[in-house]
Amino acid sequence: MEMVMTMTMNRVAITQETIDLLKNFAGINSNILIEPGNKIKTISNYKNVMAEATVSETFEQQFGIWDLNKLLGTVALFADPEFEFYDKYMIIHGSNASVTYYYSDPKLLTTINKEINMPESVLSMTFTDSDIKEIHKAASVLQLPDLSISSVGTETMIQVHDRKDPTSNNFSLEKGDNDGKSFDFHFKAENLRFMPGGYDVELCASNVAKFTHQSIDLKYHVALEPDSKYEG
Repeated sequence: MEMVMTMTMNRVAITQETIDLLKNFAGINSNILIEPGNKIKTISNYKNVMAEATVSETFEQQFGIWDLNKLLGTVALFADPEFEFYDKYMIIHGSNASVTYYYSDPKLLTTINKEINMPESVLSMTFTDSDIKEIHKAASVLQLPDLSISSVGTETMIQVHDRKDPTSNNFSLEKGDNDGKSFDFHFKAENLRFMPGGYDVELCASNVAKFTHQSIDLKYHVALEPDSKYEG
């Protein structure tokens, strides 16, 4: 289904890819501030996950949404909705019905107020789409909260486990030779709720990781747990 958005005098077609991105972003933060242009960004309330994507649409004005899931649910009420954007609200039109949906005050939203300058990475790797699906399935089935990327002997290993319980079940995935480096990078598994696809991963000694989608212009910056370490 393709939706048509009207911004003042300009109509923009909204792709399903953009709708899917907004659904994913709603899992990071339920509110969002859309800025003029073709980039959408979000950041978690704890500011430990940030996502940024370039979309095919161009938005002509700023508007804030307090409950993104509610907006997406409202859009789903209509088979072929059209959007009209005004200073304080939007009107979502169906064939014979409409919804007036008011914006939120930007001051109430969790917003990104500066660009992230990624430090130099100390470890690079790839996560395939299959890797991410297996990680999330293991975390769900085994009810495990943590994900670690560690050097084990000469191998780089991904482990899904409970770091507070040394006797917990765990899931391991081999990711190749570690080139003699020693490291333990730790995440909360719930922070890796990404769009489907493969990712290029860059890990930094300053406890941040960047995941860059291999097919679309989409990046996630995820904070590592404070006790992560890299010894080279």
